[in-house]
Amino acid sequence: MKKIFNKLTLLLLLVLSFGCAEDYLDTVPTDAVSESLVFTTTQNAFSALNGIHRSLYIRWDSQGQPGEGGMMIMREVMSEDVVMTGLANNWFVSTTRWLTHRNENAGDVRFAWRYYYRVIGNANMIIANIDEAAGPQAEKDEIKGQALAYRAWAHFNLVQLFAERYNAGGNNSQLGVPIVTEPITEGGARNTVEEVYTQINTDIEAAIALLDEGRNAKSHININVANGIKARIALTQGRWSDAAAAAKLAREGYPLMSEADMYAGFNNVDNPEWIWGSRQVDDQQTFFASYFAYMSVNFSSTNIRGNPKAISKLLFNKIPDSDIRKNLWDPNASKPALRDPFIDEVTLSNFAKRDYMNRKFVAQGNASSVGDVMYMRASEMYLLEAEALARGGNDAQAKVILDQFAKQRNPQYAGTTNTGAALIEEIMVQRRIELWGEGFRFYDLKRLNLPLDRTGSNHVDQVVAGKFTEPAGTINWQWQIPIDEINANELMIQNPS
Repeated sequence: MKKIFNKLTLLLLLVLSFGCAEDYLDTVPTDAVSESLVFTTTQNAFSALNGIHRSLYIRWDSQGQPGEGGMMIMREVMSEDVVMTGLANNWFVSTTRWLTHRNENAGDVRFAWRYYYRVIGNANMIIANIDEAAGPQAEKDEIKGQALAYRAWAHFNLVQLFAERYNAGGNNSQLGVPIVTEPITEGGARNTVEEVYTQINTDIEAAIALLDEGRNAKSHININVANGIKARIALTQGRWSDAAAAAKLAREGYPLMSEADMYAGFNNVDNPEWIWGSRQVDDQQTFFASYFAYMSVNFSSTNIRGNPKAISKLLFNKIPDSDIRKNLWDPNASKPALRDPFIDEVTLSNFAKRDYMNRKFVAQGNASSVGDVMYMRASEMYLLEAEALARGGNDAQAKVILDQFAKQRNPQYAGTTNTGAALIEEIMVQRRIELWGEGFRFYDLKRLNLPLDRTGSNHVDQVVAGKFTEPAGTINWQWQIPIDEINANELMIQNPS
């Protein structure tokens, strides 16, 4: 098997896919430092850790691959709540048609695989070397804790994409993804889904034991973020009490945002509700390789001008008029006399105006796609806690948490009288509204074994969607392993086609 490690540059951060047959290490990237220096001190090791942070929002092979922002978009357009309203320049059209992820030759499939394994490779180099670095033990613990959390998070994303769903009632012996816990450069065989989740849980618990509330910036992982990752993992596994407890810990110190913050563009990590997110500064403009180049209302890209992202009208109609979130989408955008004036204020005359288009995400300007990208908010943790409590049979406490959240979003919310399945459904509707466009819906459909159903909504009015239904549990819910990995790794087994 060909190896791609090159001693001139640091980090399996630079090993973009541990089975990839290409050499990406011809130059030292800006998110890497010399291997001979990186682990001599904890301060230098923080530079290596910053390489992982940056990988979450920098451009990869194409402009449609802006790190985690690109993955968030893919997971949303594969679902029913984000509506692609036009072809524009065709970015993400094949993804929304459920074609890209089933194509082992697709660049986005390759990107997803090596992006998350790059994070794992970085983390492994840090974990293997940080104990010998000179510096305070507290700094070693922080660096190692963040690396362990990243390793858990990346394996968690990989197993959700490339394997069958975790079945809380089964033995989960189905093929997962390779577990990588050492700084190696050769690919291995796929572990079972159960084995992958065992490793994920081991890593996140170890991370929590090392971290506290302190960190240098919200792009870094502290104990709140680690508890939030733990809550997501436990929810996916159906460990309801663990999920609820971790979610409560994750949101401590992070209040729900105000109405003013709700309309501020979802582009600033200083929002008090944000637990984890990447700050993008002006001099690090990524132009079209940006989450906001595809999801914002106002950046003047071909994609947004011809394909403003909209909410499913079926979901929009579930939002009460008194709910402050209803103004994040405009059901009358195509009608000048009725259109939200904000849309005309921030867009140019050549922008398409489509009904139900979003004004939730606002870029820095028409000529700038700069905007901070969120990965975790307190609202997610409120709703995750409520869902876990309700699914665990604790309706009374689930109602308390739901009421705390819902009254902040809807001043006229009188409290729920629902119980059982109806209460869970109410919580899930709140989750879909609140987290629209933030990368959760595909995972939610898959973990709950629900079908894709776009029928009867505004998807029907467009030629873009292509696919309107997909039964739950079919092979199409698994992404194909990229062909580069299949060719380079003789132990790799492809998913069914």
